Amino acid sequence: MDIGTRDLVLRVGGVDYSPSTQRAVVRSVPTSSTFVSFTDAQAGGKRDYILAMTIHQDRAAGSLWRTVWAQRGTDVGFELWPYGRPSNGIATAAQPRCLGTATVAEPDGDLIGGEPDEDPQAVMTVEVEWLCTAKPTWDPA
Repeated sequence: MDIGTRDLVLRVGGVDYSPSTQRAVVRSVPTSSTFVSFTDAQAGGKRDYILAMTIHQDRAAGSLWRTVWAQRGTDVGFELWPYGRPSNGIATAAQPRCLGTATVAEPDGDLIGGEPDEDPQAVMTVEVEWLCTAKPTWDPA
């Protein structure tokens, strides 16, 4: 089943941040560890998993952007629902979710500000990447 571009739901700490999120992905990258066990090497090497997001710069209490400012270093649970989230919040085969825990981090580089836009509805955004504490899982598997 193909993943569409409009149904994804992002929840962090049990709060739906989809309205203030422009992009949300879980990326896999090689770990920069200096120790690689034989088991890791046989599996192709250690991997890190990153929750990467583009979020609105929003100073309102409870916004995801404020979470970056106030909770740096804190581990938070997240859910990515690629096919939308059912109203009862229970994952199904048709609407599974990706579950993980990531450490809130400030971005390297731009944190506030940006470029002008003629559209009065345009908002400033920021790119953030949070390292996952382990490989995220699928529910249902």
